[in-house]
Amino acid sequence: MAIFTEMRFAFYTLGCKTNQYETQAMEHILQNAGHEIGHFDEVCDAYIINTCSVTAVADKKNRAVIRRCRRDNPKAVIGVCGCYTQHAPEAVKELGVDVLGGSGGRQEFLEHMLSALNGKAHTDTLDNALRRREFELLPPGGLEERTRAMLKVQDGCVNFCTYCIIPYTRGPVRSAPLEDALRQARELAEMGYREIVVTGIEIASWGVDLPGKPPVKDLITGLCEAVPELRIRLGSLEPRVVTEDFCQALAAYPNLCPQFHLSMQSGCDTVLKRMHRKYDTARYYESVCLLRKYFPGCAVTTDMIVAFPGETEEEFRKSLAFIQKCAFADMHIFPYSRRPGTPADKMPDQLGNAVKEDRSRRAIAVANDMNGAYRESLIGTTQAVLFEEQSLSFYTGHAPNYVRVYAAGEALHNVVKNVKITGLYEDGVFGLITE
Repeated sequence: MAIFTEMRFAFYTLGCKTNQYETQAMEHILQNAGHEIGHFDEVCDAYIINTCSVTAVADKKNRAVIRRCRRDNPKAVIGVCGCYTQHAPEAVKELGVDVLGGSGGRQEFLEHMLSALNGKAHTDTLDNALRRREFELLPPGGLEERTRAMLKVQDGCVNFCTYCIIPYTRGPVRSAPLEDALRQARELAEMGYREIVVTGIEIASWGVDLPGKPPVKDLITGLCEAVPELRIRLGSLEPRVVTEDFCQALAAYPNLCPQFHLSMQSGCDTVLKRMHRKYDTARYYESVCLLRKYFPGCAVTTDMIVAFPGETEEEFRKSLAFIQKCAFADMHIFPYSRRPGTPADKMPDQLGNAVKEDRSRRAIAVANDMNGAYRESLIGTTQAVLFEEQSLSFYTGHAPNYVRVYAAGEALHNVVKNVKITGLYEDGVFGLITE
């Protein structure tokens, strides 16, 4: 990238860990080119908003942030990229945006931002996401104090679930070559990070586009071997990849974090079928049992959509019973949000807000009970905690199972300590450092 007069940029990121990773990569690119990164609420030369479009609610948040940014910074150059811009570029243009970028081509998007700052004509950098075939390799690591880093290994999705717009905004599956992923992991270790979060749009599909179609377990075991001193934490997994062979291979690596976010969306087979999910509850539960067999005490977490079109009270009750059977350590509960352009948006029997709110409340209550039970099960155990920040008189960090741990101590940032868990505390657990 050519170096222009030093400019000050600020970012606002909405959405998933992949978006967070890509924002951090853009910050690196700009900083390496001689520019400064500021905060979004400061006076800067340019602002970049990295958007999400997973739900209509996300779209509303995108528009609110863009409007506020333009109102508060009338003379600044404002660029918007991400899935919302990819999905609805004309709607973004109407908000007075200077530079549009989609969900790919981050380097080119930044070039256009710099050109706009130097008085050149504004140009959009949108492409047809469905025609993408190459994985965009971006620099790893963030600009914050080094503790945990994200490593993007995959982009795109071809599942075409009936409620989801992402296959249209992100395009087909593209995988980082194994050697590139391992090289970036080693770079992160050299930078001083203690944990890597493996992320992507659908990491279970990693490798399907590479020569020989290697399974995702080859990537995970390769990362564990490449940086044995770092903890490796996985992003969301599809239950179909969790097999006996998968678990047996991964259980051999002590640096693999025993936390598995297993994508679910519904605990009722008829709803899963309408969602076009590629598994049923029996296959899902088999994956849960395999994980607990090979990783005793592991945290299995998930997402759940309530009030999907046509979901009856009986179907919802089946979902509640199923999540209790799975005994999840933590859950994210989402009321169904209509997404124009998806098959579910045109389905009959769309449910009203009252039903959505009632079912969300009931599901959250069950999820909270299970979360409390899981945290209680940790009392008396000793956990290796990676401490991240100070919170009042305590330091906080995460155990390998991603439960937040509070403990008293000094100068613990980016340090791993064994902590004996003695009780529940706020959103996590409290313990005493034993070494």
